[in-house]
Amino acid sequence: CSAIDACETGNGGCSAKAECRRTTPGHRVCICNAGYTGDGIVCIEINPCLENNGGCDRNAECTQTGPNQAVCNCLKGYSGDGKRCTYISLCSQNNGGCSEFAICNDTELTERTCTCKDNYTGDGFKCRGNIFQELLRDSNTSRFYFHLETLSIRDVAGPGPFTLFVPRTDVLNSDPRVKDWIAKGVLAQVLRYHMVGCASLLYNDLTTITNITSLHGDPIHISYSQNSLVLNNNAEIILSDAVGTNGVIHVINQILVP
Repeated sequence: CSAIDACETGNGGCSAKAECRRTTPGHRVCICNAGYTGDGIVCIEINPCLENNGGCDRNAECTQTGPNQAVCNCLKGYSGDGKRCTYISLCSQNNGGCSEFAICNDTELTERTCTCKDNYTGDGFKCRGNIFQELLRDSNTSRFYFHLETLSIRDVAGPGPFTLFVPRTDVLNSDPRVKDWIAKGVLAQVLRYHMVGCASLLYNDLTTITNITSLHGDPIHISYSQNSLVLNNNAEIILSDAVGTNGVIHVINQILVP
């Protein structure tokens, strides 16, 4: 007589995910393979994520990749190896995308608010100071700023409100009359002719009026046709509504002459 091998056929009736081990003649035991659990007859794949989040950080997602195998990935808004995840402050990098003149506040995961600092106005992503400061920050208006500084004209640094019509930098640089006005000492009068006091007039406001008085004292004629605003039948507004804390800047393509 020979001993019967209980594991010889059909894995001894054990699960395909189990090992059949002979014990005594005609008997065997079924042991689930690594990564599986059960009585050997039935073996179920172990999902490590079901217990203690698979050893992942509480701010990580556990994803099963195989029998008793998983990977950990930090949730959005966190960084790390998945076993340890730390909160990423949106405001810690590049001020959270807010303006340099804004305060960034983390509110909740992947969210933050941007609020303009005192003495600045805007939506937090773009914040402007007074229009005197803003002239310098824009290459289209910086030449006008330098002329004001050179002549110590600080009117538009006051509380306002003001409306400024600023000839674009390249226009001021190329117009030969500017050197003439400097030599004759009249450039200050020309510059003040581009300023309007006691009103912050947006583009839409300007379409409804025909004349305004400048700080120089002379009137500026306004006409609106073919979707364009033209001053003194000569200078067109090409950029508009740069709003500061004390007024608004419009860029024009010609110099206004009183």
